[in-house]
Amino acid sequence: MADLSAEFSSRVHLIEHPLLAHKITKLRDINTDFGQFNARVGEIAMIEAYEALRDLHTELVEIQTPLERSAQPLLKGESPAVVAILRAGLAMAEGVRRLLPEAVVGHIGMYRDPITHLPQRYYCKLPPRISERTIIVTDPMLATGGSAADTITEVKDLGGRDIRFLCIVAAPEGVRKLQEAHPDVEIYIGALDRELNEHKYILPGLGDAGDRIFGTL
Repeated sequence: MADLSAEFSSRVHLIEHPLLAHKITKLRDINTDFGQFNARVGEIAMIEAYEALRDLHTELVEIQTPLERSAQPLLKGESPAVVAILRAGLAMAEGVRRLLPEAVVGHIGMYRDPITHLPQRYYCKLPPRISERTIIVTDPMLATGGSAADTITEVKDLGGRDIRFLCIVAAPEGVRKLQEAHPDVEIYIGALDRELNEHKYILPGLGDAGDRIFGTL
């Protein structure tokens, strides 16, 4: 992963991998249809989750293989939780669950007011025992950082502690906002883009991720 310490805190991680770069370029391409777009988002989420969950703890359990009994590692404690920021975060959540089918899923609904560009929450449902779980918050775009920051505040208010945020494309403005609001949260980024435009869209970006995932352009 790239060292961004000169610009951001040590908790901001830019994941560098040729397959990841290839898949993000496919997302950026206006000719990628929504079916292909949705599939690539899930694949990217799997790659990012692999990096974000490197420090999960395991414990030895005794199992019966076809040949003998053996002590082997399994994840320790409660299964991790994926919290998708609706609606675009759903496709990333599904990708994380393909990597880790045991993960439980929560949802937080946010939309950005078209006039003020501020996030508005309309739904929240988290898994039980959230304080005992490693939590992955997913949203493809980290633009202003408002929705991500407010979502993580909500998760913390409901007991969440060990939180990691996964996005595909981020603007520097959004990264700064999120790390200032939640300096304890690990942030994993697939691509760090140039800036936000006057409408608060990421440049060069990939358009509206939700519309492109669900074919609602």
